[in-house]
Amino acid sequence: MIAADGGAGTARRCSCAAVDPLPALEREAGIPSRYQGCRLDKFDVRGPRERLLEARVLTERWVADFRLEGQLRGTGMLLLGPTGVGKTHLAAAALVEVIRQHRVRGRFVDFTTLIYQIQSTFDAASAETKQSVLDPVLTADVLVLDELGAQKPSPWVSEVLYLILNGRYTRRLPTLFTSNYYLDEPPALAGAPRAGEPAAATPERRGETLSTRIPAMLVSRLWEMARPVVMLGGDYRKDVRRFQTGYWPE
Repeated sequence: MIAADGGAGTARRCSCAAVDPLPALEREAGIPSRYQGCRLDKFDVRGPRERLLEARVLTERWVADFRLEGQLRGTGMLLLGPTGVGKTHLAAAALVEVIRQHRVRGRFVDFTTLIYQIQSTFDAASAETKQSVLDPVLTADVLVLDELGAQKPSPWVSEVLYLILNGRYTRRLPTLFTSNYYLDEPPALAGAPRAGEPAAATPERRGETLSTRIPAMLVSRLWEMARPVVMLGGDYRKDVRRFQTGYWPE
């Protein structure tokens, strides 16, 4: 715009140029509505969940150190544990925090949903292409890849996962992974039931690890790309329902 200065006129930046990009960044991150309200300070570590405190502290530390000397950190986190322990909550909360604090481009992706989205591009009527689906995942400043290992390890699924992990590995872009499968043999306490709870037939109990779900070369990259954080505890969804209703199945 032109500012009056005795008739000559002076160029001045329009106030519209100072629009905060945060709303657009949060919208484009694609965080599912169920997890948009997740925050680190809301992650419950009371009572039987107190052993999850370390996972929350490590995640808070990761957020605090996200940008060092002007550079984005090149490593992420690998949140591992049984269903319902809070892995996705921590990952989504960390993503929201770094977007808000550093105004970076973030992306939340459920791996199974991503696979189906890519498969839909094979339809001749699809307006999307495989590249248009994968590019935001490959280039986001920070990515949450939820449910790593959930898909059966077919050659095509392994190829897609290789494109994502290797692409972000070579670019040194931080990624937050969640998985029900451990990198090594599961800890003795992982998924252990509390008194009165039945033993669930989970993948952790069958001794499956990520090396049985994704190629070994990608497991090797994971060790360098992300810090493993094992989360031990029961299913929070069940605990909340039992607390709210007093229901406890016989």
